[in-house]
Amino acid sequence: MSKNIPKNDLMEKIVNLCKRRGLIFPSSEIYGGTGSVWDYGPYGALLKNNVKMLWWRDMIQFRDDMVPQDSSILMHPKVWEASGHISSFTDPLVECKKCHHRFREDHILEGKYGNVVGKGGKVVCPDCGGEMTESKMFNLMFKTFMGPMEDSAHAVYLRPETAQGIFANFKAILEVARKKLPFGIAQIGKSFRNEITPGNFTFRTREFEQMEIEYFVKPDEAEKWYDKWIKIREKWYRDYGVKKDNLRLRKHAKKELAHYAKGATDIEYHFPFGWSELEGIANRQDYDLKQHEKFSGHDMKYFEEEGMKKYYPYVIEPSGGVDRAALAFLVDAYNENEQGEVFLRLDPRLSPIKIAVFPLVNKEKLPNIAHDIYDELKQNWFVQYDDGGSVGRRYRRQDEIGTPYCVTVDFDTPKKNTVTVRERDSMKQERVKIKELLDYFKGKLSK
Repeated sequence: MSKNIPKNDLMEKIVNLCKRRGLIFPSSEIYGGTGSVWDYGPYGALLKNNVKMLWWRDMIQFRDDMVPQDSSILMHPKVWEASGHISSFTDPLVECKKCHHRFREDHILEGKYGNVVGKGGKVVCPDCGGEMTESKMFNLMFKTFMGPMEDSAHAVYLRPETAQGIFANFKAILEVARKKLPFGIAQIGKSFRNEITPGNFTFRTREFEQMEIEYFVKPDEAEKWYDKWIKIREKWYRDYGVKKDNLRLRKHAKKELAHYAKGATDIEYHFPFGWSELEGIANRQDYDLKQHEKFSGHDMKYFEEEGMKKYYPYVIEPSGGVDRAALAFLVDAYNENEQGEVFLRLDPRLSPIKIAVFPLVNKEKLPNIAHDIYDELKQNWFVQYDDGGSVGRRYRRQDEIGTPYCVTVDFDTPKKNTVTVRERDSMKQERVKIKELLDYFKGKLSK
């Protein structure tokens, strides 16, 4: 039986679990940490990789209308001129004159820090009540220099999104992939934004990983594909364990839309800190290809053989964060029983470790048999061998990292050639023949 956990306690519990069990650590913690940058430990790296592999499989491998790419983080600075990032990728920044903490002005005005109006109706610092500076626009891109000279001629930027690498390569990929509309180019990769107010664990960070698709369509079919991709992407989260009640769609009002967008819809998730964007789907129209043609001088139009005409395709963009997806899966999977024991009820396809193998005791033939089973199973899945402490403690450790199955080699194993298989969620145990284990788990885990 699961215990009902208040939302305001849940985030702290997840953060503690992630650190205790090697899922996620603060970056450079031995030096005091780096603000809102996180390292994924052994189990976190496996979880995050599973999120990426499932997206890659479902969005690219299983589709005939999608091709992958991997563009570079450092790109020609004119890419960001063409996209508008240099001139308009900004947030309004205010700073407290007393404590020098910085905030996004729009977040203060939206009431995200509560009532921050002081005497005379002036906005004051949410942290200390001090006077705030006038707002100024702050560009979110990280700027660096390529080569030995640190001057404007050698300035480059860490990409704030993966999308522009796809647009810049559109014609090259079109030529080699020989695709016809509609088709998409998909990429998973790191992006960087110098956020003024990062926070909420891995939800908003300065270094993050995106799963992004630019889906090129005929202009008169854009609305149809926009609606299709909203449904495809919402269903994907539900298919891997996100509860339906924790997802909702929020269509952007006209005043919210980016300058390039005809429409945009957020898939929002009910995080412990409230409803927030998990993924965005946008109709970017033909803005990006036109801009890159204008700034590069290269023809970015699509040639349609059937109609013998050239035009700019419209683009539908489903763009989600790997880190946000992993966090949402963790939140929905977190359970405690009445004794306070943690069960991370992840979909087995997401679980970092699929199977744990235990010898009941470290004597007689049991460890040898357990090692043989472990060696066979690890050829197919990530499997963990654990012989430390009581079997009960070993079960608890595996439950906390979401391992769906545990195999125990006990005193009956040498005589009957069977083992005990214990399932995480039901805690049901059954005897399975050793020679049938591989097929048993293929039936359970190979979806």
